[in-house]
Amino acid sequence: MGVSMASSGSRATSLLLLLFSFAFSLFLLFSSATSTDTISAHHSLSGNQTVTSRGGTFVLGFFTPPGSTGTTSFNYYIGIWYNNISELTPVWVANRVTPVTEPTASELKISDDGNLALLDQFKSIIWSTNVTAISSSNSTTVAVILDKGNLQLRDESNSSLVFWQSFDQPIGTLLPGAKFGINKITKRSQRLTSWKSKVDPAPGIFSFEMDQEGSFQYFCFWNSSRTYCTTGLWDGRIFSQMNELPPVYIVNFQVVNETDENYFTYTVIDPNHLTSRYVIDSEYGQIQLLTWIENSNSWQLIWARPRSKCSVYGVCGPFGSCHDLPTPFCTCVKGFRIKSQTDWGLGDRSQGCERMISLQCSGQNNSEEDGFFKMENVRLPDNSLSLAMLGSSQDCEQACLSNCTCNAYSFSSTGCFVWHGELLNLQEELNELDAGILYLRLAASELQISENNKKRKVAHISLGVVTAVVCLFMIGGFVWKRERRRAIQNSKVVQNSLVSFMYDELRIATKNFSVELGGGGFGSVFKGSLPGSIDIAVKKLEGLYQGEKQFRAEVSILGVIQHVNLIRLIGFCSQGTKKLLVYEFMPCGSLADQLFRSNSNVLDWKTRYRIAIGTARGLAYLHEQCRDNIIHCDIKPENILLDDALVPKVADFGLAKLVGRNFSKVLTTIRGSRGYIAPEWISGMPITTKVDVYSYGMMLFEIISGKRNLVSATESCFEFFPSVATSKLINGDVEVLLDHRLEGEADMGELAIACKLAGWCIQDDESSRPTMSQVVQALEGNLNINIPPMPKFLQRLSDSCADNINSPRNFSSNQNSNCRASSTQINNATT
Repeated sequence: MGVSMASSGSRATSLLLLLFSFAFSLFLLFSSATSTDTISAHHSLSGNQTVTSRGGTFVLGFFTPPGSTGTTSFNYYIGIWYNNISELTPVWVANRVTPVTEPTASELKISDDGNLALLDQFKSIIWSTNVTAISSSNSTTVAVILDKGNLQLRDESNSSLVFWQSFDQPIGTLLPGAKFGINKITKRSQRLTSWKSKVDPAPGIFSFEMDQEGSFQYFCFWNSSRTYCTTGLWDGRIFSQMNELPPVYIVNFQVVNETDENYFTYTVIDPNHLTSRYVIDSEYGQIQLLTWIENSNSWQLIWARPRSKCSVYGVCGPFGSCHDLPTPFCTCVKGFRIKSQTDWGLGDRSQGCERMISLQCSGQNNSEEDGFFKMENVRLPDNSLSLAMLGSSQDCEQACLSNCTCNAYSFSSTGCFVWHGELLNLQEELNELDAGILYLRLAASELQISENNKKRKVAHISLGVVTAVVCLFMIGGFVWKRERRRAIQNSKVVQNSLVSFMYDELRIATKNFSVELGGGGFGSVFKGSLPGSIDIAVKKLEGLYQGEKQFRAEVSILGVIQHVNLIRLIGFCSQGTKKLLVYEFMPCGSLADQLFRSNSNVLDWKTRYRIAIGTARGLAYLHEQCRDNIIHCDIKPENILLDDALVPKVADFGLAKLVGRNFSKVLTTIRGSRGYIAPEWISGMPITTKVDVYSYGMMLFEIISGKRNLVSATESCFEFFPSVATSKLINGDVEVLLDHRLEGEADMGELAIACKLAGWCIQDDESSRPTMSQVVQALEGNLNINIPPMPKFLQRLSDSCADNINSPRNFSSNQNSNCRASSTQINNATT
């Protein structure tokens, strides 16, 4: 009996130990599961350890910048990056100036004073949150990474007591939800500072911050001293010098003026662009809005300021010259070479260029060894010294030669100017009124080399021409054609450059132009595919009367036009009378396909409104922001294409210029475009951008109703929706104008704005129509608009209608329509 009791007690003890061990394991497991987003006094980071935000959006840990292998000796940084995208993209860096080389021996921990600190392999603190208020609060602190990408140092038992957060100290990225502004009490403003290069997060030369004087505006700075862009003052709706805010359908931009702080913040509202961020770019110095496109595994530029890279001060460095070209937009001026090829290739041009041959200046009053190279049509460098007493170009030149530090001079009707030291902010090939002539100082041997190079170049060209002719006769046309075709078939499309295709290649790519996507007055469009499964859309142009040189010049202009709401031109073909353009393929077809085809899914109102805004943005860019303003001349739903995220892309822009200003012949062949043509076309008045505004207004009516403006009620009677809409709008009854398939699911405020805008856009007098930038502002809710008057042509049409103006509420009904007329009446009224 005693043995049995002892054995029973032993089993009970073992069972208790087992239960305790199991409970302790569960506790450890639970603690581990609930602390994966937290660094505490008992949980630090080292090596490849990370902490991840609770929703799995962001990660905190050691990283090396992407692409830095072999360039920075494997420097490691503590930072935050996206966890759910394939490309490592840091958004915040703690030790951006002091990297570590041994992450396994380094540690990110809560220090004894409660701060979050980074210790290197020698256990020295190289970075800390450095908050002094922690010790006085007697708090136990933890560091938590949030799903917004914000790292907070806060009280362990009271999460609302935050001592420090990374959102208050942005590096080169501003994430959604972060405040960015100035503390009115301390006068301390937050600053976005670019990385030094693509692989070095150390502070670069470009920064962005709010005016510290208290006025509500932001500035871009070069080297923290030179302003190169400004938003202007906030007027309650927009910044005065920034007439275009980021796309409203992607982000919601909010500006806040409070007692102790001014700031702006933003949130992402489009589920297709949830991963979006503002950055100050290390290479271009632009403030950019980027969004991650999953299908292409890349960041897409949505918005940037300043628009022109050459307007960024010092973007090409000392003795560097900027060009308004896609690539390369930075080069060294004559006689100079890139100072650091490695840094230049990584986007860091702060060192600029250096002389290839040193000047021979001896410091005497003259220097026979040096001379000057004439540079025409340039933006003159900054920091010139005026020598007003010198009255001739020869005196100005001699004054520069007599000083060994003088590197250039310029003489004009305004006087003599010389430049000592580095030349900064040069821009060549400047076609503006303020362009000048600069005489760049070079060694005589460099000038002699230049002259010899010219002679040698002429000799080489002559020899090459003779050799080419001989080779052509020897090789023969057949071999040349075969090799040319093979070279083109192996060519790849490069972003921001146009590919010159042969006609046979495009014929093969489109399977002999067998799959037609659509057509119009400019020609038909066919689907094709390039090697590498790159889908393309090929437009065969019709009615062209331009020569080869002029056609290529016009196409090259179209090729450099880049905007998120404009279709991208990939290449072209100009072979005899065959003229073709090659565009990116839009998988969702045209707006007409989505609105009018019965087998299509019905576009919801939110998507329609986004399409209306995006299209307006694209047109505003063509009208007001291109170097040569472009009038589209054929805006209609067929020419608004949609990508796989239903983002609108305006197609066929610039083609009216290609076919020439005599557009009447084209108009006769435009299928379905008659209802979009402004009265100016018919009356022979001068054509301006307002013809596009008129067409846009007609198209906006169709976006609202989901039907063509001109609908046949009977064989001889037609319903004209703009008449219906204008009449209902004046009577304050806009709900009935909405596409009945939406069953009333729409923002009625947006519907009213769209209806009123459409009415203003189709006014008879073009001066009464808004500009496209005003259309954008109105759609975004930044411009108040009144109810428009009835256009005269609609009034004439209403007067000619046989039926009474009162009608049932549903426009789609075929009985007792609001305004019915014969096709002849409609044609007479609109012309």
